[in-house]
Parts: sequence; C-alpha cells; structure tokens
Amino acid sequence: MSRKLLKSGLIVSVMTLISRVMGLARDVIVARLMGDGAAADVFFFANKIPNFLRRLFAEGAFAQAFIPVLTEVHHEDDKQKLREFVAKVSGTLGAIVFIVSLIGVIASPLLAALFGTGWFIDWLQDRPDGAKFELASLMLKITFPYLAFVSLTGLAGAILNTLNKFAVAAFTPVLLNVAIILFAVLLAPDLEQPAFALAWGVFAGGILQLVFQLPFLFRAGLLVKPKWGWHDPNVRKVRKLMIPALFGVSVGQINLLFDTFIASFLMTGSISWLYYSDRLLEFPLGLFGIAIATVILPTLSKNHVGKDSQGFSANMDWAVRMVCLLGLPAAVGLGVMAEEILTVIFQRGAFTAETARMASYSLTAYSFGLLSFMLVKVLAPGYYSRQDLKTPVKFGIWCMVANMVFNLIFAIPYGYIGLAIATSLSATMNAGLLYFTLHQQGVFRVSQLTRNFLLRIVVASVCMAIAIVWYGADVDFNGLTLVQQIWHVSLTIGLALITFFMVMALLGTRIKHFRSASY
Repeated sequence: MSRKLLKSGLIVSVMTLISRVMGLARDVIVARLMGDGAAADVFFFANKIPNFLRRLFAEGAFAQAFIPVLTEVHHEDDKQKLREFVAKVSGTLGAIVFIVSLIGVIASPLLAALFGTGWFIDWLQDRPDGAKFELASLMLKITFPYLAFVSLTGLAGAILNTLNKFAVAAFTPVLLNVAIILFAVLLAPDLEQPAFALAWGVFAGGILQLVFQLPFLFRAGLLVKPKWGWHDPNVRKVRKLMIPALFGVSVGQINLLFDTFIASFLMTGSISWLYYSDRLLEFPLGLFGIAIATVILPTLSKNHVGKDSQGFSANMDWAVRMVCLLGLPAAVGLGVMAEEILTVIFQRGAFTAETARMASYSLTAYSFGLLSFMLVKVLAPGYYSRQDLKTPVKFGIWCMVANMVFNLIFAIPYGYIGLAIATSLSATMNAGLLYFTLHQQGVFRVSQLTRNFLLRIVVASVCMAIAIVWYGADVDFNGLTLVQQIWHVSLTIGLALITFFMVMALLGTRIKHFRSASY
C-alpha cells in the first residue's frame, strides 16, 4: 500500500509542481504589472472571495464530505448506481453554486462593503481610498462566476481521485494560470485599468478547467446528465456531512478573509504583501501537504470501509512522516531566505525592493505555521474518512475565535505582520487539537519510528539553517545584479538541500522510513 501511496503522491506532486511553477510565473507577471499599489490590493481582494467559496464548495467541505460517500457507493461495484449518484450530486451542486454565483454578482457591492469595510468607510467619507470600494464592487462581478465553474471542476476532480486518477485533477489548475497569463500579456496593455484583464483571465480560466476534465470523466463512464437529487439518500448523506464541514474544513480560509477585513483598515499595500508571502507559502503547501492529503483521503476511506484499523493508523503515520520530512525544512528555508526568494522571483517592474522587504516580514511569520498547515491537511482526513465532521468543526470554531483574539493581540503593534503571526498560531492550535483527539480516540498515534524520524528532521533542519546563514553572512544581496542574485539563491538552496539530506543520512535515515507499516 505504501508503494502505491508514494507513487500516487509523487504523481500529484509532479502535477502540482507544474501548476505551482505556472502560478509563480503568473504572480511574477501580476507583480510586474501592478506591484503593491491600490489596484493590486483590489484584484487580490476580488479574487480572494470567490476563491474562499471555491475551497468551501470544491476543494474543502464538499470534497471531504463527497469522497467517503462516493467510496462507499463505488465499493458496492454497481456502475449504474454510481452513475446515478454522480448525476444527482452534480445536478444538486451545480444548481446551488449557480444560484450562489448569481447572488454574488448581483450583491457584489454588499460583499465589497462587508469584507472591505475600511474601503467602504473611506467611500462614504469621500476619501481617496474610497475608489478601491468602487473598483472592488465592479471586479467582483467578473470574478464571482468563477465559483460555479471551479466547483464543478472540483466535483469532477474528486470523482477522478476516487478512481485513483490523480494526475488530471492535479494538473487542471495549470489552465487557470495560463489563462491569467495570456489575458495579462495580451489584454492588459489595451485597458486603462490592467487589473480587469486579470479578472477576465480568472473567468476564462474557470471555464477552461471544467472543459478540460470532461473527456476524462467520459472515458471513465461517469460523464452523466445532471439531475436534481436533494432528497436522494446518498446526496442527503453528503449534505449532512458537508453542512458542518462548510465551516470546519475551511476555517483557515475564514481566517484569511478576516485578515483581509482587518487589512482593509491598514496602509495601502498590506493586502498585497500578505498575498505575495501567502503565494510563496502555498508553493510547498500545495506541492507536499495538499498532494499527500489528496491521495490519503480515498485510501483512509477504503481502510475504514474495509474495517482495516491497522492499515488506517499506518497510513496516517506515513502521511505525518512525509509532511514533516518535506514541510519542516521548507518552513526553515522560507523563513531564513524570505527576502532573497521574494526578490529573485518578483522584483521587477512595479514590484520594488521595498515591496520585497515588506512582504518578507509576513512570509517569515507565515513560515512558522507552514508545518501546522500541512499537518492539518493530513490529520483532518482521519476524521472525514470516518465521516466524523463534528469534531473538526468544533476545533474549527475554537481556532477561528483564537485567530480573532490573536489578530487583536498582534495586529495592533505589528500591523499586517501580526495577521500572519495570528494565522500561524491558530493553525498550530488546530493541528494540535486534531492529533490529540485522534490519539485519545485510539484511532492514531505517532509511532516510535516516526518520533525518531522527526527528531532527525529537526536536527537536520537546524544544521541546514546554520549553513544558509553562514553562506550568506558576508554577501550584500541587494548590491548584486539579478543574475548574481539568482545564482546566489540557487547555490544557497543547493547547499541547504545537501546539508539537510547529508545530516539525515548520517543520523541513520533509511528506506524503511519512507514506507507505511502496512506495507
């Protein structure tokens, strides 16, 4: 089983790597086009709200509720029943997200006022930043329909993942990045406000992603005519699981929206600095954390359906081991090299050295929570696969309240950096609660093999950090040319990787650490 999990994880990681690289290319173009000005703040704001709902309907609560039920239906080996279930789920979800998208387009001024209250107040008082409210209201009308397209894309991807066809869904986000890049390059120069080109790119990208997955559903025999199925027993089961998960699974996204609300009261650039740092954080999170979580949920669901508690625990243990192996050194690297990485990737055009410096502070704060973000991604399926959503919802409520308190504590003295600190702390609290309860329930506890492995990772990560600091101690990074900066960052990353894996090997890391105990 571990070999199959590792292979699936690698496939998803490779596809996700392509997507993240394209995402970075997109962000480089956006940064060059808009930097951290008012228009940049507004675009990131207008893109964040439908993305938040996307993670609720598509990647978050829906996927976590849908996949375990789909696994049960698929386990019965009745193709007609499976097709009927898919038809009713797609019809029900499609109708709901279409209505929500329509409401979002109509009510865009209300949404802009709700989540960008600071801009709305400025608009009421005829202050200069009031223009941001008007721009955000208009831009939301373009970006909001993306929700409907990408939610159905998420449904298709969840079906394919359950059938162990992970590569298609993992590659699909590349198309969104391609669309935004094309619209930025081809359309933006002809518009008075280039940000609208990016918004139309989001709209087109949503359509492309959905259309791309349809042939793969057809080949799997599951491209069916949608039906309304609100009262279907299996749809009711998904609905019952999904309603509490709408909050619990996406508490991190709710926290980010709350951050946006507070950031609208802060200096211009705050939302952009948080966005750029969050984008770099998303790179290892998507590449490692989400990739492993994507392949582990269907596997855990099968373990649960097959009443294989030993395999369930062993696969959870493997997932924790893998995210720690990849997440901790990634967090250390991002934290220590934040400004250098941001400079090399983004600093050109409207993205200045000052923008890189300001964004590096929030990236460092976010990096402290990276491993926690990853652990939440792999620990939460330990509940979803058993169709227990009440527990993570309860923890989600606690962590959201804690995040608000942390925001008030840290945002006042530290501004936008305090928002990043609060997000990292609440994620760490969430991961701790999820693991402690799984341990108490006797469902999963970290094995001695994994505990020893984690100790090696910590030691190797500390040695890696020392090597990075030592190598850059006498280098005036901002005085280097772009080529020299790229060369320096590349050599530093290479030295970091060599140091980390050499120390891991010297401490006794072996092939067995990469296998599940169920293998």
